[in-house]
Amino acid sequence: MPTQSSQPARLPSVQRQHIEHIFQLGEGLEMPQLPAQQTIRRSWLRCLNEYQLDPTQPRPARVVPQQILIEHRESVDELLHVARAGVDQLYQQIAQLGYVLLLTDHRGITVEFRGDPNQDQQLRKAGLYLGADWDERFAGTCAVGTCLHDRQAIICHRQEHFDASHISLTCTAAPIADPQGNVMAVLDISALQSPTQHESQNFSLSLVTLYARMIEDAYFLQRYRDCLMVRLDTSREFVHVNGRGLIAIEENGQVIAANAVGRDLISEHQRRWPPWSAHHTPMLGELFECEIADVLSINSATDDQLRAFRARVDNTIYFISLLEPRRPRLAQQAQSLPSSLPEALVRLGADDPAMRKVQKLAERLRNEASVNVLISGETGTGKEVVARALHDSGNRSKGPFIAVNCAAIPEALIESELFGYEPGAFTGGRAKGMRGLIPQAHGGTLFLDEIGDMPLALQTRLLRVLAEREVMPLGANTPEKVDIRVITATHRNIDAMIQQGEFREDLYYRLNGAQLRLPALRDRADKLYVIRRVFDNIIQERASNQSPRLRADAISALLAYAWPGNIRQLKNALAFALATSESDEITVHDLPEQCLSQRITRLATPLPADVGSDSDHTLLEMLKEQHWNISAVARALGVSRPTVYRQMQRQGIVPPNWQG
Repeated sequence: MPTQSSQPARLPSVQRQHIEHIFQLGEGLEMPQLPAQQTIRRSWLRCLNEYQLDPTQPRPARVVPQQILIEHRESVDELLHVARAGVDQLYQQIAQLGYVLLLTDHRGITVEFRGDPNQDQQLRKAGLYLGADWDERFAGTCAVGTCLHDRQAIICHRQEHFDASHISLTCTAAPIADPQGNVMAVLDISALQSPTQHESQNFSLSLVTLYARMIEDAYFLQRYRDCLMVRLDTSREFVHVNGRGLIAIEENGQVIAANAVGRDLISEHQRRWPPWSAHHTPMLGELFECEIADVLSINSATDDQLRAFRARVDNTIYFISLLEPRRPRLAQQAQSLPSSLPEALVRLGADDPAMRKVQKLAERLRNEASVNVLISGETGTGKEVVARALHDSGNRSKGPFIAVNCAAIPEALIESELFGYEPGAFTGGRAKGMRGLIPQAHGGTLFLDEIGDMPLALQTRLLRVLAEREVMPLGANTPEKVDIRVITATHRNIDAMIQQGEFREDLYYRLNGAQLRLPALRDRADKLYVIRRVFDNIIQERASNQSPRLRADAISALLAYAWPGNIRQLKNALAFALATSESDEITVHDLPEQCLSQRITRLATPLPADVGSDSDHTLLEMLKEQHWNISAVARALGVSRPTVYRQMQRQGIVPPNWQG
């Protein structure tokens, strides 16, 4: 650490005195002239001991080169776009008071600046300028750098700065956090001269903090503009215009992200009811005494589009509004995929990792006719849709696409259906014979669905077709040449069938030149995209002038269901809802009953130990422990009373005072 004797005598006396105070703090002396703020004291000590900054050597302002500044600005481009309106508005309020405004990135580099052009030279010399570096490790204790280190709003007034060349400045800064709570920028207002009293900057602190929160919330709204959001406040009058809390949610109520007020509420909740796992994200219905259907119906069921709900953690009443996104076009939902991907492949999915892998592999295989493709996946996952997309996006798209379901054709007829037959080949056949499905695929694609159900004898004939590229119709004397691309699909375990002698191994390797594995609908991250795409397709097939919409509560139920029949079952459920609905809006009540039967809550299974005991609890045991006090059980679990009553009904639990 530099010694006090190293102070250069040429410095003004006020600066020499300031340097002396820094050394006094470093030596552990308590003097009345030292800063009162512990935040400032800790920063001074960091500068001396950790950063090894020499207070006797004031540093000139450091401004990064233009190219470096461009790189810093580009890294926060989205934030700058959102923040400019707030920056301009704040500067209009402070400009007449002699303040300038700085917006820095998370490394302390000034990426946006507002100041008086008449003071340009003075401001540049003081570091109050575009591109200035206010990182605490270089500039010492200052509003921006110390705010970044401590992640909290701060006033750094005159002699509270570490560097003696800054002691005429007054600076006030507040952090701007991203939706995960990480500081991504700092908003600062500074002045070259100011009153000596520290209290003169208290209003500046309130003003900067307010605008930092406004910019933070504007960025949140922009970031999650395509998601459902709830805006909340303890005052009904301010929710719509300036609701303090913002929480982005999935349509099933799962919390995606929250602003500062929302994050504080979630943190309080999790301190009382710790997460059951490191990856647990709360549901909106865990934070408030509400059902997700109550929230999703706010805009259609209330006159002022507000509802009051009680926070479980402290019983505070919050007024909540629902912000619904404009319905995005399906093509826009697949924006994570390369724009060069053919449209037929783009439509297979949106932002699901497993489907992205399928789409990218399919893009490479679409023109490789010599590579046979095997598509595997559960029944109803859309194997034929993928096969047709491969065909439509490839160089055989002008040829025929012949789909054959091997499980749907009777075993006695499958050979004649595939290979065809000559006139008089067998009793009961057509007088003129029939061209088989394989020859019909000549020049295009043959799709054999459920290949695992093909009889062993027919597997041998198919192997010969693939090897020799010719087919022999029943009763014919000469083979017919065929040019086909073969795509097969199965939901069965072919490896196990080979071990049991039910499927030819040589045929399997011939068919499995490349394999596309389709995820089950329940496992897909883009379920919402699939639901909307299937819904739109059904509407187009109906060729009706009506444009019905899926209401949020219906989407919530569809997202919560496990879909054992996958996309095929989803299509049937939506077709049923459209056929039976009496309005142009599909609600949860229009869906088939089975889509609602698997809406699981935590009370349907033994509860984890962290709800209040060392051993697993069932709902019945908790009710007995709480002497059948439903409200107490609901509070202990962080759920609503109606939820407890519903689970009691489902599990056949009857309170003693109801029995008899």
